[in-house]
Amino acid sequence: MALLNSVLSWIIKKRIHQIELFKKYPHEVQEEWLRKLINGAKDTEWGLKYDFKSIKTYADFCERVPVNDYDSLKPYIERLRNGEQNLLWPSEIRWFAQSSGTTNDKSKFIPVSEESLEDCHYKGGKDMLAIYFNNNPESNFFDGRGLALSGSHRIKEVNNEDYYTGDLSAIIIQNLPFWAEFIRVPKRSVALMDNWEIKIEEMAKTSIEYSLTSLSGVPSWTLLLLKRILEISGKENISEVWPDLEVFFHGGVNFAPYRKQFLKLIPSPKMHFVETYNASEGFFGIQDQLDSNELLLMLDYGIFYEFLPIDQVDSEKKKPLPLDKVKLQTNYAMLISTNAGLWRYMIGDTIEFTNLSPFRIRITGRTKSFINAVGEEVIIDNAETALAEACLTNQALISEYTAAPVYADGDKRAAHEWVIEFEILPKNIEDFTNSLDKALQSLNSDYEAKRFKDMILDKPILRMVPKGTFYKWLKKRGKLGGQNKVPRLSNNRIYIDDLLEDLKF
Repeated sequence: MALLNSVLSWIIKKRIHQIELFKKYPHEVQEEWLRKLINGAKDTEWGLKYDFKSIKTYADFCERVPVNDYDSLKPYIERLRNGEQNLLWPSEIRWFAQSSGTTNDKSKFIPVSEESLEDCHYKGGKDMLAIYFNNNPESNFFDGRGLALSGSHRIKEVNNEDYYTGDLSAIIIQNLPFWAEFIRVPKRSVALMDNWEIKIEEMAKTSIEYSLTSLSGVPSWTLLLLKRILEISGKENISEVWPDLEVFFHGGVNFAPYRKQFLKLIPSPKMHFVETYNASEGFFGIQDQLDSNELLLMLDYGIFYEFLPIDQVDSEKKKPLPLDKVKLQTNYAMLISTNAGLWRYMIGDTIEFTNLSPFRIRITGRTKSFINAVGEEVIIDNAETALAEACLTNQALISEYTAAPVYADGDKRAAHEWVIEFEILPKNIEDFTNSLDKALQSLNSDYEAKRFKDMILDKPILRMVPKGTFYKWLKKRGKLGGQNKVPRLSNNRIYIDDLLEDLKF
């Protein structure tokens, strides 16, 4: 403990100082990383194609290199997966983080280099702890172990070399140093299981034996694990199982719909909830303030950021903005160029800046996750806020939900259909629906306009489903796992019709 605390103290002091530097000089740090990335990849196939050696300025970079999505980089990534190297980045790429797919593919395979592991993902994890300890100097974090809920990976042999594909969390755990096994649970063989039902059961049984101080993972799956632990232990709440538990590092989905459930399960006054923005493509943000869930944009992780105004996402003439041109409270699609070979890559997330000094953001949704049946353009941020208000007004609590449009047909007006699994049912479903509708109108002027006297858009259709519905649906689709999430909003009915078909609505 004394050695750990000594090392930790050194790390905190060093990194907090470095974080303060990029907060003070954000544009200089980003310009330096752009130069490093261009110079690092100048002799790759990509660098030669776009003549990286002649790029001297950001303007050159914009003029030379196109904006990309997964489909445009896929031919290079497939070649990497088949054993070719030096295509997008000079160092060897043998790890691929698998994430939810595109319109054309079930899954995306994001290249992970040694540099991106060390300088981005692991650095982000260390900074998460440094910031946490800086904000909570009396923490007893290392008095116990940490439970991390991770995915799994698979090995493929190409030209007598092993290539790995799987959840980013599994890639991280597989590459952790040996000493990390002594401060985390479960053991690696359990953590990397690919059968989630068996994994949850094994994690629940084995983790009870340890004294835990921290949790990390996606809220939905962590919640499932904690409930199973209570069933096995016979305890009333998690604080009785792990009295020293003090922090949950979470990410992947909006935490707001889950907060009340976690507070109920962990009724400890010393419990902290820290949000992170860690995706397959990179570690982007960390909650750095005790009184706000805004995320500090991490600027020295081997990533160069650009931001595309949301109204240009489907435009042929995209004009992304560098960090020094962004504005507050504007919805942007985020683009990244990284030390794993993603170039001007649109990751699919939308964010808005809440502060420009330092640069802090919040996630507003996905570029492809919205409902726009009649021009209302309802994004996830609208949906999450409206549901939270409806729950507060009606003393309800939501476990999972999805929503999609009902398109106009003859005399039948368009509407939004919501399928909701409640943890605590509202007293009156009609009142809840009205509250949701009213909240959406207050949050989105386009929705409000379309709802005027039911002229274009009808009142929401709400369907309550039994507990466990979404879990069973994900299982049926082979989507159990940390990287798989219930699709919140869709602008088509593929997901919702499949779900409703199971329920015979």
